[in-house]
Amino acid sequence: MSVDNLNIFEEGQILLFDKPLYWTSFDLVNKIRLVICRNTGRKIKVGHAGTLDPLATGLMIICTGKATKRMEEFMNLDKEYLATLHFGETTPSFDLETETGGKFPIDHITNEYINRKLNDFLGERLQIPPMHSAKMIDGKRAYELARKGIEKELKPVRVVFSELELVSFDPPDAKIRILCSKGTYIRSFARDFGESLKSGCYLSELVRTSIGSFKLSDSITPEIFEENIQKLQQIG
Repeated sequence: MSVDNLNIFEEGQILLFDKPLYWTSFDLVNKIRLVICRNTGRKIKVGHAGTLDPLATGLMIICTGKATKRMEEFMNLDKEYLATLHFGETTPSFDLETETGGKFPIDHITNEYINRKLNDFLGERLQIPPMHSAKMIDGKRAYELARKGIEKELKPVRVVFSELELVSFDPPDAKIRILCSKGTYIRSFARDFGESLKSGCYLSELVRTSIGSFKLSDSITPEIFEENIQKLQQIG
């Protein structure tokens, strides 16, 4: 592929990626921007349509060039996740970013009990975001304050759970498919759901499987993206 053919990125492309574990959303954007700029010799605008936590994997939409104007459109779409919840313990961040602490009963938790409580969560509800998040508080990211031991109360936000399905339950872990509105924190769902089961809970694994009609199965890794561009350049 010649440099002229690579102008498609400046004209605007919507790219689907499977974000690697431990990468931040900005790591992915920076990687794709670097690959495109290195192969075009031009500085092209690149952005993402919704973040994923470093400990989450799965679908991210990356927009280039003129397509970056559509990012907000994609951010407003519903998201689907496959979440693994670990019952019986909690963490300050509601996931594995921080150490576990406290022990809670789980013997009373059954498939039937989980399904009944999932049904209670369907629809619109108020959710308090986690302190270990990118929410802004007094000009600072909430996670920056949390890591310094400064606790602030975040305002609850309205979220919608359209579908909640128990995929499997192998105590103390449950896999749950979640279809929800934008702005939903699955870590906060884990905290709230654990409390609803009269136990403790944290999010041990999270995969985003779709954003609107965009599917994880149609995505590629950053490595494959770079390899494809290099191969096409050689052919060109």
